[in-house]
Amino acid sequence: MACPRCKAAEVSGERCPRCGVVVAAYLAALEKMRRAPGHRETAPAAPAAPPAAPAQLASAQPSATNGPPATSSAPATNGALTAAGARVVHSLAFRGRGGTLFGIQIVNMLRALLTLGVYYFWGKVRVRRYVFGQAELGGDRFAYHGTGGELARGFVTAMVLFILPVVALNLLPRLLEAGPAAEAVAQFLGYVVVSVFVPVAMVGAHRYRLSRTSWRGIRFAFRGRTWDFVKLFLAGSLLTTLTLGLYYPVFDTRRRAFMVSHAQFGNRRFGFDGRGGQLMRPFLLALLLTLPTLGLCWFWYAARKRRYFWTHTTFGRARFRSTVTGRLLLSLTLGNVLLLAVTLGLGWPWVLVRNGRFACDTVKLDGALDLSGIVQAPRPEAATGDALSTFLGMDVGIA
Repeated sequence: MACPRCKAAEVSGERCPRCGVVVAAYLAALEKMRRAPGHRETAPAAPAAPPAAPAQLASAQPSATNGPPATSSAPATNGALTAAGARVVHSLAFRGRGGTLFGIQIVNMLRALLTLGVYYFWGKVRVRRYVFGQAELGGDRFAYHGTGGELARGFVTAMVLFILPVVALNLLPRLLEAGPAAEAVAQFLGYVVVSVFVPVAMVGAHRYRLSRTSWRGIRFAFRGRTWDFVKLFLAGSLLTTLTLGLYYPVFDTRRRAFMVSHAQFGNRRFGFDGRGGQLMRPFLLALLLTLPTLGLCWFWYAARKRRYFWTHTTFGRARFRSTVTGRLLLSLTLGNVLLLAVTLGLGWPWVLVRNGRFACDTVKLDGALDLSGIVQAPRPEAATGDALSTFLGMDVGIA
C-alpha cells in the first residue's frame, strides 16, 4: 500500500522507505487525534479579548501509559483542542494512587535486596513509568520510555568521568603525604570539577528525561548546548556570590529560560519571556521577613516564583498559568512531612502522588493549542546526566 503520510512510496514493511514513518503508529496516532479529548474547559467567547495570561509546561508531569509508540513521526494534529472564537483552558490531571505505587516500590525493594542493589535502576524506571503515566492532558496520558539499562550505563559513565576523579583528587595527596600545599591544590581542582559538572548534570538529566517522555506518540526533546549552560551557570553563581545573593532571582530566571526555551515537543519549541526583575521585590521582602516568620515566608516566595515562571512560558499561541499559592504550598509540605514522620518513611509513595496531583491541579494552559504540523525525528540521549543529577541530589525537572 502507499505511505499514508507522504503518499509517494509503496510500503512493504513497517516503515516507509522514503519518509521513514512507522505506518502502524502513524495511523494509530491519526485515529486518536480524530476523537475529542476528554478534559477541556471552555469559557464564553469575549469580543476582542486580550491575550490569555502566559504559563508554562509541566514537563514535570510526564507519564507512562499505553499510548502509540514514541518513535512515530505522526503529526499531532487535533482540531478539537483548538477552539476558534472562544477562550480555551486546557487542564492537566493526575490519576495516580498511593496504594498502587506502594506496591511497586515494595517489589522494587525486594528485588534490589535480592540483586544486591543492581535492580535499583530498573526499579527507578518502574516508578517513573507509573508516575509519568498517571499525568494526562486532553484525555491522553504522558509516557516515559527510559530503561533500567540506560540508567545503569549512565551511572557507570558518571562514575568514571566524575565521581572517581573527585575522590582521587581528595585522597591521593593524603595517601602520598604530599603536604598541605598539594592538598590545597587538589581541593581546588576538585572544586573546579564539581563546579563544572553540576551544570553538566543538570543539562544532561533534563535532556535525557525530556527525550524519554512522550504525549500522543510524539516525544519531547531538549536542544540546548551544554557548554552554553555551563557558562551561564558559572557566571550566575559568581555574580550571586559577589552581590551577596541579590542577583539570585535573575540568575534563577535565566536558568529557567535556558531550560524552557530549548525544550521542544516534536519539532516545535516552547518559549519563555521572563527576565526575573519582577521577582526582585518578593525576594527582598522574603529576606527581610525570614527571621520574623521563622522562614515560612519562603513558601510564599516559592509560590510567587512558580507562578511567574509558568506565566512566562508559552507553546505556540498558548500560555501556561499556575494557580499555586504560598498557603497551598505550605499545606502540601507540612502534610508530606507529617505523612513521612507518622509512617516512618513508608508513606513516600503517597507523597509522590500528592506532589504529582498538586503539580497538575495548579497548572493550566490558556489559549488555542494548535498541534498541526508537529512531527518528530527521534534522537537518543545518554543517561549520564541523569545519573550525575541523582548522585548530586538535584531535581532538574520542569515544575
